[in-house]
Amino acid sequence: MIEFTKMQGLGNDYVYIDAVNQKIENASLLSKIISDRHFGVGSDGLILICKSERADFKMQMFNSDGSEAEMCGNGIRCVGKFVYDKRLTDKTILKIETLAGVKKLQLNITKGKVDTVRVDMGLPIFEAKKIPVISNKEIVKNLEIEIYDKKFKFTCLSMGNPHAITFIKNIEDIEVEKYGSQMEINEKFPNKTNVEFIEIVNKRYIKMRVWERGAGETLACGTGACASVVAGIVNNLLDEKVTVELLGGKLEIEWDKYNKHVYMTGPAVTVFEGRL
Repeated sequence: MIEFTKMQGLGNDYVYIDAVNQKIENASLLSKIISDRHFGVGSDGLILICKSERADFKMQMFNSDGSEAEMCGNGIRCVGKFVYDKRLTDKTILKIETLAGVKKLQLNITKGKVDTVRVDMGLPIFEAKKIPVISNKEIVKNLEIEIYDKKFKFTCLSMGNPHAITFIKNIEDIEVEKYGSQMEINEKFPNKTNVEFIEIVNKRYIKMRVWERGAGETLACGTGACASVVAGIVNNLLDEKVTVELLGGKLEIEWDKYNKHVYMTGPAVTVFEGRL
């Protein structure tokens, strides 16, 4: 029997398993089975909490299609809550190893439980080959791509995983699945990409919908929110502190002008626990 916890950050839900004290085999297949919303637990994927030689814990993440992902901003907040609430640690400042590097978390505690988490998401990556995206630009802005009947201009960057951000007039009008699914697999992106559609309300508030690589449209994407704010700033559209409204709720994103790190603050919630 494997004990698991279903958790969500703004509706971006994953199944979390303590792989420090439990042995997990074939996590990719397990993620596909467990993520099925009709025949499984139902989630956007699977996250394992493992031992780390570089940090307090290691986060290993799989999408609902079984592919391994580098990082998830909403997911890593729940990792912080998981290890604290389950007494795997008593620290409120944590380092978590991911495929996108080691991330630093600040846990905010209410009545003995983690309520919100502030994550140092690190430096945004603009170099095309590191995103990766096929381009010879120093910063990939105004990358014009035609999908079906529309032409979009994308800004591309990485927050440890690839993102393509486009600014549109009305978030309600966009057919996210139609355009996002095609952009994800566009030939410009060797490793595919996450796709963000952004409506700017004002310089400190945006609305966002996201098509996640390997998962489809989700209620929220933390790395996507960070990437979108950075994209807005490099296009001179946003201030350094921005509230991002997603389908699942709101995140506070800051791109520090001094150390150039991106910080994300948002909730982490336990939904239920069970055994497989």
